[in-house]
Amino acid sequence: MTPKPRLVAMIWVSTLAWLGVAAIGWGGIGPFLANPARLAVVLITLALAGVAMASEGNLSRGEQEDRGNRWVITAIAVLGLIGAWLPAWTDRHGILVLDGETLRWIGVAIYAAGGVLRLWPVFILGRRFSGLVAIQPGHTLVTTGIYGVIRHPSYLGLLTLSLGWGLAFRALAGVLLAALTVWPIVARIRAEERLLRSRFGAEYEAYCARTARLIPGVW
Repeated sequence: MTPKPRLVAMIWVSTLAWLGVAAIGWGGIGPFLANPARLAVVLITLALAGVAMASEGNLSRGEQEDRGNRWVITAIAVLGLIGAWLPAWTDRHGILVLDGETLRWIGVAIYAAGGVLRLWPVFILGRRFSGLVAIQPGHTLVTTGIYGVIRHPSYLGLLTLSLGWGLAFRALAGVLLAALTVWPIVARIRAEERLLRSRFGAEYEAYCARTARLIPGVW
């Protein structure tokens, strides 16, 4: 398979696996889709997957890769699968749930916003966006737009998306899993910044001095 079809296949396999595991947690596809908020989350997820296919994001090792950080991919995948199943299961059984249907829709809105924020940088960076920590051929720094404020907006999007998913199921477990995702993401951010500093030196240091890693005024 060429890189693009392989990436498209990966997007759809992971998306359908995510939704399938969640449906299992809720006792089947029918019961899972019976709630309008859960149905909305499914539709948003499929829409995000469709948009992702149009991007130039890739899994290229480029010219230089930090291979020691690949464990983060596994960690996020494992947390993702647990995060797909456990909130649905606790929602179904009423275990550690946060009360209120309104909260579900707040979660749906946060989930959608996180998905947009997750994908937006992929389109900005184009071929420079890799699922690996790597410097791509002709790599240059992007320091304008959202990157003029936050250095890692896609990771902020992933965290926001994870939080929204948990809230859409009213699941305290989902909120805690979103918090656990911070650990591998911070490790990934640090690896990326080490690599970018080694490549761009003073230019990257100056960029770091005027921007936030994830949340302006916080970190």
